[in-house]
Order: sequence, then C-alpha cells, then structure tokens
Amino acid sequence: MDAIAEAPPFWEQPLETLDRAQWEALCDGCGKCCLLKAEDEDDGQIYMTNIACKMLDMQSAQCSDYRRRRYFVPDCVRLTRSKLETFSWLPDSCAYKMRARDLPLPEWHYLISGNRETIHETGNSIRGKVITEVEAGPIEQHILDEPL
Repeated sequence: MDAIAEAPPFWEQPLETLDRAQWEALCDGCGKCCLLKAEDEDDGQIYMTNIACKMLDMQSAQCSDYRRRRYFVPDCVRLTRSKLETFSWLPDSCAYKMRARDLPLPEWHYLISGNRETIHETGNSIRGKVITEVEAGPIEQHILDEPL
C-alpha cells in the first residue's frame, strides 16, 4: 500500500497559498511591529524606538483592539503579502519575513512550541523592554541603537 503524503503544516507552505486566517496565525506575537518609528527628515532613514503604540497590550504584546485599531490609530499599517517587502524595518526574526525567505519558524514560535508564552520566556518579544507612548515623552529620547 502506498502511503498518502500529508501536506506540510500551513506555516511551512508558501505565503501565497495561505488564506487570511492562516496569514494572521503566522504572526508570532512579538509586538515589535507595533513600536513607533522615527524618520530622519533629511535622509528618510527609519529608526526604531522602544515606544509601543498606545493600543499595544504590554503584557501579551498584542493589539488591545486589533479589529478597530485603525479607528484609534489611523496610520497603523496593515501587513499583507503584497506590502511585506516595503516594511524594511521588520525585524529579521519576524515570522512573515522568515517565511518569505523560505526559512523555518524558530523554536520559540508558538506554532512550533505549542505555547504563546515561549516567545516572551525566551526574550524574543517586547514584554518588559518598552514603554507606552502615553508615558514616553519626546520620541527622540527613545531611539534604539540596536533592535529589540
């Protein structure tokens, strides 16, 4: 009898084959895309800060109102397959970026570990490393030399 080959899990499949729910599930929940960025007016260079969007839940590292976030933060970007390459500021550890490069998900990704806390326990999220924009003060004082 021939064994029927099982399809690989969705997160190992090409990004273009994922449906919207699978695309959303690929997010590792690090919260790094929700950090405010500063742009140099002279050369257009983007700098990361340690300031989290006011909508980011600092404990879970996820948006507190994902569905309605653009109502509260009109310039919040929507990460889609077609826009992925334009967001050069995404960290190399971003699951979307890794899969676009045909790299496997890291061990701390919840789809691999089976636990959404693993990313925090291994220090790969923003938890305990950032300040909310409500408390931050001038953005220039929060520019990072190294990414989180």
